[in-house]
Amino acid sequence: MKRSPPVTEQALLARVNDLAAKTINQIANDLNMFVPESLLKAKGWMGELIETALGANAGNTAQPDFVELGIELKTLPIDRFGKPLESTYVTVVPLLDRQQFSWEKSEVYGKLKRVLWVPIISERHMSVGERQVANPFIWSPDHHDMQILKTDWHEIMDMVALGQVEKLNGRFGTYLHVRPKAANSRCLTNAYAEDGSIMQTLPRGFYLRSDFTRKILSDVFR
Repeated sequence: MKRSPPVTEQALLARVNDLAAKTINQIANDLNMFVPESLLKAKGWMGELIETALGANAGNTAQPDFVELGIELKTLPIDRFGKPLESTYVTVVPLLDRQQFSWEKSEVYGKLKRVLWVPIISERHMSVGERQVANPFIWSPDHHDMQILKTDWHEIMDMVALGQVEKLNGRFGTYLHVRPKAANSRCLTNAYAEDGSIMQTLPRGFYLRSDFTRKILSDVFR
């Protein structure tokens, strides 16, 4: 069942608040969607379920999920105490882009300037269907957090432009970091090497650290 996209932020909030306290089984049943037994081979399924329930309309484009509203949707697995259980994927790292475009024109900025967070209680003992939507909220980074995200992005993109993508590891970035984004080690893509030639490497993705999403939750619900 495909819903039309919400036309205002208030309409989006009304829709997502209707999901609060519902289990994944309940939401999927309302939409006549099948619930997988495991997300190991269906990692994006939970996000797709919530997108369908809310009427997200960006599809696979680089735009925020709710295009007209400029709002990105992020599901956030948490434990019963509200602690994020993993880092949050943002978007792919453009490994062949050497243009010195601005932070404000980057996909990362476009997806993080306004975010609908949907925390989902997802403890290990719970089946996929038993997982439960907590308290959703719409968030924008304040000036301090935005500056840190911007600094992280510049540091990462500078290394990509210099052909140093293989040197990127978990210690780079305060809030934003880079991880491989591939189904397996055979899924390679092109990137610049340090000598300017083209090499093969794993695709990379921008991720938000769980420490940062924990801070977001703390700031909103303190």
